[in-house]
Amino acid sequence: MASIFRERVLTVHHWTDRQFSFTTTRDPSFRFLNGQFTMIGIEVEGKPLLRAYSMVSANYEEHLEFLSIKVPDGPLTSRLQHLDVGDAVLVNSKTVGTLILQNLLPGKTLYMLSTGTGLAPFMSVIKDPETYDHFEKIVLVHGCREISELAYDRVITDELPHNKFFGEQVKGKLIYYPTVTREAFRHQGRVTKLLDSGKLPADIGLPPLDIQRDRVMICGSPEMLKDAKELLLKRGYREGHMESPGHFVIERAFVEK
Repeated sequence: MASIFRERVLTVHHWTDRQFSFTTTRDPSFRFLNGQFTMIGIEVEGKPLLRAYSMVSANYEEHLEFLSIKVPDGPLTSRLQHLDVGDAVLVNSKTVGTLILQNLLPGKTLYMLSTGTGLAPFMSVIKDPETYDHFEKIVLVHGCREISELAYDRVITDELPHNKFFGEQVKGKLIYYPTVTREAFRHQGRVTKLLDSGKLPADIGLPPLDIQRDRVMICGSPEMLKDAKELLLKRGYREGHMESPGHFVIERAFVEK
């Protein structure tokens, strides 16, 4: 039976005026698979106010990390964005989610398509050595409106390649593709259009999307989820889940509030 842990905030980082991340302590009994999410929140008027959040941290790390948007009138995020070190955060012990390796059929290239805070679960996945054992190339795509919203870009490009345990795998297999829509940048445009047109694969030296070779994980805005699913279905891709692995998986528990 699920229980709720009361964790303590260790750090808070405000990326922009629209998104922030924070780390907390982690109960030793809290277990999850990289790519999963849980319900977290705070106590309001004596009752827990919880929403679904993916773990940014990997399942072997001693702390928990979460990435969140800020919604001025959001029931939870309007309060959560004011967290400070030492504050209490509630974390449900139950973890779920579709963005796990066993929900995908074997393949050569793994595309992880994200927008905004949908990047969160993929940070966990790219810190998992098992990911690099399953695929020859891992392509992390992060779409945002502005460059400042490309959270964790320096972690991805500067820190992970020097990780003493799996840094060499990151250097050889991970391809990071950030793209923005409202500023001049080396990659510009919506994630789904870049993939559908073949520009994204071409930019990174890979062939166009192929059902025999490529697998896809998707997490982001409802619009992106819809467009990405349509793109894949018209190519014959089948959605995967725990009972039946497929060519792609989607996480729909996206935090909007």
